Amino acid sequence: MLAEKYAERIEKIFAKYPDKRSAVMPILYIAQEEYGWLPQDAINEVAAICNLDPTQVKSIAGFYTMYRERPKGKFWLHVCTDLACALRGADEFYHQLEEHLGVDHENDTTADGVFTLEHVMCLGACDRAPMMQCNFHFHENLDIDKAKALIAQWRAEVNAALNPPQPEFT
Repeated sequence: MLAEKYAERIEKIFAKYPDKRSAVMPILYIAQEEYGWLPQDAINEVAAICNLDPTQVKSIAGFYTMYRERPKGKFWLHVCTDLACALRGADEFYHQLEEHLGVDHENDTTADGVFTLEHVMCLGACDRAPMMQCNFHFHENLDIDKAKALIAQWRAEVNAALNPPQPEFT
């Protein structure tokens, strides 16, 4: 499916690399964009496109943290909790987010599947911690109230998309 649906994008990617196997990472991004994560079927498709064994593709996807190996929420929240950020309150901030979202390390995605919360090491904004990255966009100098406002905004976006206004007929 990927090879047909994204043929033009894949060809542009292949044009940048002398060997198809070198294009595996950007094509994994396409697969993740399509499926929301990288199920085995997606791994198999990328392997076929890049002329690789699925085990090789799986090992690449497993090595890099930007690839999702299991379903994640629509909003992927990363909180840096390394030492520099921890000294600025990131650990407490992370635990407050866990409590607010109702998640923990065993189940890091909210019950409704909208948010996934993960702690990560170093997002490069140590002087602006606590900070959170949402779908690769930074939100810095946060406290729990600011984070709750962002979460409410994102949840409203999801609700609006799921429940569009209905036209009134008179």
